[in-house]
Amino acid sequence: MSRERFRRGSVVEFDEAFLRREIRRFLEEDVGPGDATTRAVIRPGTRTSAWIVARQPCVVAGLDLARAVFEELDPSTHFEPAVSDGQQVPAGARLARLDGLAAVLLTGERLALNLLQRLSGVATVTRCHVEAIAGTGASISDTRKTTPGLRLFEKRAVSLGGGRNHRLGLYDGVLIKDNHVAAAGGVGAAVRLARAASSGLPIQVEVDSLEQLDEALDAGADAVLLDNMTPAETAAAVARVRAHPRGADCWIESSGGITLQNVRAYAEAGVDTISVGALTHSAPAVDVALDFE
Repeated sequence: MSRERFRRGSVVEFDEAFLRREIRRFLEEDVGPGDATTRAVIRPGTRTSAWIVARQPCVVAGLDLARAVFEELDPSTHFEPAVSDGQQVPAGARLARLDGLAAVLLTGERLALNLLQRLSGVATVTRCHVEAIAGTGASISDTRKTTPGLRLFEKRAVSLGGGRNHRLGLYDGVLIKDNHVAAAGGVGAAVRLARAASSGLPIQVEVDSLEQLDEALDAGADAVLLDNMTPAETAAAVARVRAHPRGADCWIESSGGITLQNVRAYAEAGVDTISVGALTHSAPAVDVALDFE
């Protein structure tokens, strides 16, 4: 049952009220008391149309945030998506059409594009990793190495790219890492303390050796994270887990030193998932533009 519970991962959920609240916060940062340039240059009442365009191939993510930016500035702005979030598009693809006040489109342009290029970058990098391990049975997971304030949006972008969401924060999963182990007095002690706390959450522990792996399994860990092991070491660790009396249902994750070039080797070692911090902490922004007609 543990593996099934972990396989589902965490589910990113937010409602329209949360989205709008965050967009207002972002606009306050960028616009403040007003868009000085647009107020000086654009005549009141001027209307225009524009297209949001992808300048490079990408997996689209963040169209609902872009829509909310323009609608928050003026609810009468018409935003019509031409594609869907999660869709792979080629360079030059039109993502959405806008009709409204020129001042609104100019004021909201940078924020909307910033969100689209950031989130589409995360979704695109995730899709590349997912495709690299296709057919192995493993999944690609994200981490907590996210941009403060953007975590839910970035983790949803991972989902749109085909990835699995690991815990959303410190509150929805027990993950015992090396510093927890050091402070608790060992892997086995840390797992037993977590079990005694009876939080109801599954317990995962990070290990970097076969000795620590045995300790974790003997103490009853629900999941193990194989940290900074080579593919060969990972395969040996997977075999060791599955041979353990408690190992058949243990969730196995690899992390550390994993790149797009070696990720398939880790997947073929037999792990359930591979967590990649680079999905969120190093995803390059996609080139997205707003072209006025």
